[in-house]
Amino acid sequence: MLKVGEVDSTEIVTLVEDYAGYETSFLAQHGISLLLDAKSGDVHKRILMDVGQSSEPILHNMDILGIDPTSIDMIFLSHCHYDHTKGLTGILQEIKKEEFPIVAHPTIFRPNYVLKPYLRYIGITQENSEERIKESGGRLVLVREPFELLPGVISTGEVERTTDFEVSTVGAYNVEDGKLVKDQILDDMSLIVNVRGKGLVIVTGCGHAGIINIIRHSMKITGVSRIEGLIGGFHLIEASEERIEETVEALSKIDLGWVFSGHCTGFAASKRMSTVLGDKFNLLHAGKRLNLGLR
Repeated sequence: MLKVGEVDSTEIVTLVEDYAGYETSFLAQHGISLLLDAKSGDVHKRILMDVGQSSEPILHNMDILGIDPTSIDMIFLSHCHYDHTKGLTGILQEIKKEEFPIVAHPTIFRPNYVLKPYLRYIGITQENSEERIKESGGRLVLVREPFELLPGVISTGEVERTTDFEVSTVGAYNVEDGKLVKDQILDDMSLIVNVRGKGLVIVTGCGHAGIINIIRHSMKITGVSRIEGLIGGFHLIEASEERIEETVEALSKIDLGWVFSGHCTGFAASKRMSTVLGDKFNLLHAGKRLNLGLR
């Protein structure tokens, strides 16, 4: 178990998402990017989690929201897939900082493909190579273990896979020694925010590790059992009806305040969560701002 701090307050802003919302000027894109503005005592940092598949809609939405890219202090990449990483160098060029920390898993640059409906590369693109990242001012921090980015904000690191019904349905493969090897997406990491007086807020990219696995892992490494909220993608879009049912049933048994889910969660899973969780469930959209902290 980690000895973790607490944040006094945090704002989580959805900078880009698959859905732009009703009657807005925000742009949507298949992918996700979330900004965490966290305050812990005298420490105040802004963390950008994931960068969509293009910087343009993120920067457009940031302009509407009045967020200056140069105010961002670090980037956290949840996993390698293009819809979470392709906008990286474009964002770095707007942040305009040197030795800028980018936290990710050590295997994030592996060659990663899907075979259906045809062979297609889905990993980090050449425009975001290690060399291009360095040229754009980035400094990679590749860590597979859980650790605190600042007091009260924790990387899950690799998530323990303990839930029997949460099996990846992505069908991705790595190239290893000239062979295609089924990818377990071990680089899938989430952020945990330990909010003073409330509990944990878990921020996911796609949640390939399984949202229940992520919750249980987060509780284990922090020692905190209260889940204030979940926000991000849960990757149930290709899940069976049985898995969706088991996932939502497990969620209903957790001391959980609220859910904001979108991106790769899928309509069927969203509908089921709405039915079972009621007002606790909300559909994520670009431009959504969540303010959390002591009142």
